Amino acid sequence: MEFSDLKDLFSDLQKNMEGAIERVRRDIAGVRTGRASVTILDGVQVEAYGSKMPLNQVASLSVPEPTLLMAQPFDQSLISSIEKAIRISDLGLNPMNDGKVLRIPIPSLTDERRKELSRQVHKQAEEGRNNLRQLRRAANEHLKTLLKKKTISEDDERRGLQEVQKITDTHIGIVDGLQEKKDKELLGN
Repeated sequence: MEFSDLKDLFSDLQKNMEGAIERVRRDIAGVRTGRASVTILDGVQVEAYGSKMPLNQVASLSVPEPTLLMAQPFDQSLISSIEKAIRISDLGLNPMNDGKVLRIPIPSLTDERRKELSRQVHKQAEEGRNNLRQLRRAANEHLKTLLKKKTISEDDERRGLQEVQKITDTHIGIVDGLQEKKDKELLGN
């Protein structure tokens, strides 16, 4: 019985950590480099039909050139709302409206801006590592509770703590890799 409890614990921990990694991956992908990528617009919310909607649900997004994004609204009446949403986002982008599509040039980054974005990536990665550590702490507390209830032996607890640490180390390594990769894109190291 205790083996299945531990197996479930490790499985849940793995799944929760995968979710935390996905959040970090999404956050880091949203940090723009000098190249155009539709993922930098993921956080843009457009006022449409009386509510806020993600940009990719009201427009078709494409990358026709390395330094240009294009947004073609599904409903032409939303073009000014989309333009406004992109302008007020903290991305520093200035879309050009030709009545049918929005052309969004991606300005090249200054060294100062690259360093600022790198700091932002480091902060997001650290938040991800903290989330992973909180998940580890919760799993360790659960193991201690199982030991107190005498559901598992001390040896099972020790092995469980080691397994939790191993899972945590693996996922922290993934976050480190994501951070390192984005830093290379930003700083060219």
